[in-house]
Amino acid sequence: MKRFYKEVTVADGAILLDGRAVKTPARNGLILPSPALADGVAGEWRDQGETIDPRSMPLTGLANAAIDRVAPDPAMFARPLAAYAETDLLCYRADGPDELVARQAEAWDPLLGWAQRRYDVHFAVTNGIVHAPQPPATIGRLGDALDAFDAFHLAALSPLVTIGGSLVVALALTERAIAAEAAFALTHLDELWQAERWGEDALATQARDARRADFLAAARFLSLL
Repeated sequence: MKRFYKEVTVADGAILLDGRAVKTPARNGLILPSPALADGVAGEWRDQGETIDPRSMPLTGLANAAIDRVAPDPAMFARPLAAYAETDLLCYRADGPDELVARQAEAWDPLLGWAQRRYDVHFAVTNGIVHAPQPPATIGRLGDALDAFDAFHLAALSPLVTIGGSLVVALALTERAIAAEAAFALTHLDELWQAERWGEDALATQARDARRADFLAAARFLSLL
């Protein structure tokens, strides 16, 4: 689509293009819940060139998702995210080599410790990929934590959880217990360790860079709420 507007402004959380309010794909009002997020979304519209490229507007895309997809039934949207409590990346450790085992423990144990204190839960940690059931109380309390979030938080949490494979890391980001760049590296620790040891593969690097961009955009969205 060619750019059809000149001026972008914000009024009461709404994005206005030449004075006309932007609508979501489902024709709902694009109303942002915080001035910081409204400014971020408005900036994406201002930065468009002669044509509008939705791929360069991740904050707008997440806001659209929050309004159109999440808000109608937040509990249903949160359900598959809560399921990650049963298979959180941080609970599945390598059998070897020793360097990787040590690196995982150094990076992941502090976050599990944070979650244990924050939510009064216990995690079952295992070696290998065989499923290790988590205590029902852990699953329940982490699920309750998700249920407390509004549609905009859940929209941001979705890519953070699915890209990183860790509900714990995503929850830590909501409370600024970890920085976004560190969170992405932590959730890709095994892949980065393999690249460090055996060298980078161009396609794998390209795919990881794309995931990183989506992850950091979601983290920024979360930080602006």
